[in-house]
Amino acid sequence: MYIREAHPSNAWQMASNVRENVVFADPRTFEERTAVAESCVRKLGIRMPALVDDVGDGVEAAYTAWPDRLYLIDRDGRVAYKSAPGPYGFKPKTMEDALSRVNYQFVIEPSGR
Repeated sequence: MYIREAHPSNAWQMASNVRENVVFADPRTFEERTAVAESCVRKLGIRMPALVDDVGDGVEAAYTAWPDRLYLIDRDGRVAYKSAPGPYGFKPKTMEDALSRVNYQFVIEPSGR
């Protein structure tokens, strides 16, 4: 889920974003937010479906997702895992353990395949 931009150029731009040419103003419309999300999907090589939060930030507010957070939603629609805020709160082993508990088969493939 792409939520509001963590480091928009018109607010809290980071030098690393400039170096990596990842510079976006804070989107003001759903269409602008969708365009930024599509750019991220392409640049990062994301191969799973990506959704976009509305500009009212409904999903972000409901899930306390900013700046980023990992969630696992089980087959019954319940939250099976919620990480600490990222990127420092991301613990791949705890996500892997949660995936095992809900019997998901999860394979990380090398990029470029």
